[in-house]
Amino acid sequence: MASKLPPQRVAVTGASGLIGTALVGHLRSEGHTVQRFVRRPAKSADEISWDPISGKVDLAALEGVDSVIHLAGAGVGDKRWTKKYREEILNSRLLGTTAIATAVAQVKPASFISASAIGWYGETGNRAVVESDRAGDDFLAVVCREWEAAADLAGDVRTVKIRTGLVLDPTGGALGRMLPLFRLGLGGKLGNGKQWWSWITMHDHIRAICHLMESTISGPVNLTSPNPVTNQEFTAALARAMHRPALFPAPAFALKIALGGFSTEILGSKKVLPEVLSTDGFNFDYPHVSKALELLVQ
Repeated sequence: MASKLPPQRVAVTGASGLIGTALVGHLRSEGHTVQRFVRRPAKSADEISWDPISGKVDLAALEGVDSVIHLAGAGVGDKRWTKKYREEILNSRLLGTTAIATAVAQVKPASFISASAIGWYGETGNRAVVESDRAGDDFLAVVCREWEAAADLAGDVRTVKIRTGLVLDPTGGALGRMLPLFRLGLGGKLGNGKQWWSWITMHDHIRAICHLMESTISGPVNLTSPNPVTNQEFTAALARAMHRPALFPAPAFALKIALGGFSTEILGSKKVLPEVLSTDGFNFDYPHVSKALELLVQ
């Protein structure tokens, strides 16, 4: 992941999450100084204390930061979507983003990169969507609308809202959960397999964030490969990469029972293209799912 960036001082929320851990490691390997936001008193110079519930952020520790990257938020696939957990999904994003964006407006770093998701678009069916397309109307679309609106509290700081797709990494996320089944030869398509999955490797996701740190882009940016695939194509490619069959589809009704509301994300279709990134000259190292999965399951 070669970087053209001169050394920066970067502050990251969600630094202990799947993407945050990879991002922090990469930034430090490239010579950047990284400070992690922690929800307790800071114990060292590489930590910044914050409380997303109360909105408190240690502004003194944030002074002089070049870029703030905000990734924190409750995982949408971590628990069943009870009424209480839906509230946690929304509030963890709305309150946290409000706190960070308000702090950013005061300390004025060069850039503010704030997480969002392709859930913004809702169900797209077979229709390809780009950043200029309107938001959907389901639960996650509503969450994303409020999430992105909170990021606008950063005021005149250049703000990028990264609408992330399915991030492929063998250590976690959807791929991490699928690998054990496929290793046992028990994998298969989910539902009818015709739903579109918009994906990106962790490698390209981190590269894209670094690209956006030095770019002049602002506003929403889709972090997805230029080549989305159907779930059936994805699972077939994964089976080939692992030299295993994909003979055990998971029926839609079983997924709905097992996953509750989150099943709508697994069975729903989102065909999302990275128009802004592509126009800005970003080149994906892994634009095709077959090559990406061959690399990731070695």
